[in-house]
Amino acid sequence: KNHGNYVTSVSKLSRFLSDKAEEMGAYILTETAADKLLVEDQIVKGIRSGDRGRGRQGEELGNFEPGMDLIAKGTVLAEGVVGHLTYAALDHFDIGGLDPQRFELGVKEIWEVEEPLDEVIHTMGWPLRKAAKYKEFGGSFIYPMEDNKVCIGFVAGLDYTDATFSVHDVLQQFKQHPFVKKILKGGKRVGWGAKTIPQGGYWSMPKRLSVPGMVIAGDNAGMVNVAELKGVHYAMHAGMYAAEAIVDALEKDQVDFSAYDEKVHNSIIEKDLYKTRNASQPFTRGFFFGGAMASTMTITQGHFPGGHWKNHDDATYKMEIGKASEKYPEPDGEYTFDKLSSVFLSGNATRDDAPNHVRIQTEVPREIAQTWVSMCPAQVYEIPEDQLESDAPIVDVHVTASNCVQCGAITAKGGRLTLPEGGDGPLYTET
Repeated sequence: KNHGNYVTSVSKLSRFLSDKAEEMGAYILTETAADKLLVEDQIVKGIRSGDRGRGRQGEELGNFEPGMDLIAKGTVLAEGVVGHLTYAALDHFDIGGLDPQRFELGVKEIWEVEEPLDEVIHTMGWPLRKAAKYKEFGGSFIYPMEDNKVCIGFVAGLDYTDATFSVHDVLQQFKQHPFVKKILKGGKRVGWGAKTIPQGGYWSMPKRLSVPGMVIAGDNAGMVNVAELKGVHYAMHAGMYAAEAIVDALEKDQVDFSAYDEKVHNSIIEKDLYKTRNASQPFTRGFFFGGAMASTMTITQGHFPGGHWKNHDDATYKMEIGKASEKYPEPDGEYTFDKLSSVFLSGNATRDDAPNHVRIQTEVPREIAQTWVSMCPAQVYEIPEDQLESDAPIVDVHVTASNCVQCGAITAKGGRLTLPEGGDGPLYTET
């Protein structure tokens, strides 16, 4: 299906499209966070941007600028996965999906290599453990890019049960395989990034994608086909459907954008997601069972396994201190790297004295604390050194919010990521 297509960076594609939009008259407010939805008489009227120039405790600094209200006849929430305003809208208008959303975390790197890669490579499973009790599900990708660069990454579901599991370190472990080492030999890592991906599919999509004055599109509407590893084109289709529905409604002086729901319902988006509605759930019973069910689903175009296989909230799985981390390689600076050096490659520009935008309980059971420490690809969470070897069942968690690359994984495992100040966070150029 992909023969003859191009491999490109989503970051570069986004910048290209933003330039085209500006050429057509769009005004793009950069370094501006959309902090609150403005709702009046159950109609979305726009958004309020976040304040700028607050200190660590929320105090106003010398360069403080209050947020402003941006009034709009139509608002499109296309925030990406775990969207701050989308969560507020789903709750306020009671339009959440039949099932809770489930998430995967992807970590990827850009490498300059000596020998150009001439094929797209996907793998599934290794080095994940295959037994059902671990609930580890995911795989890798290696894409050729221009200028002798390759993009290599690993994606894994966040419904695992071993508190020491780390997707970042699984990627480092994956790069130890001789086949992968051969691709990277003599190369240099030049980019790194991390982001959650919705994997709930059809059953976790909002039951309505529009309310008066607003529509939801893209990842935060769950528009990702986990079976085919695709979602960017769904977001683009959704954006076009949103534009058509909003323009048609505004020409009639209306704020009812329900035509958008109908367009999505009758489109490739919902048809594809319905076919793969039970693609990832079987993997909670182990790699081999899940693989057999996924293959059958592909062959039967979604007719089997049929019915409604429920998605369960990632945060509801009982965590245990396991042994996943015992197999992770030590950083060697050649093929494998630690988390902090990786954050540096993301171009993270968060102020050290910025307010903390991560919401967690800071005294939690040790298993939960260890889950956050291991899961986070940016080393945001730490257990104090004097508590690491203690037997205390409850421990403290220290947060270094300035490390955060806003991947969103904490939202899947019992915390909540809110908006940082506009302009803070990673500056991805090629990932």
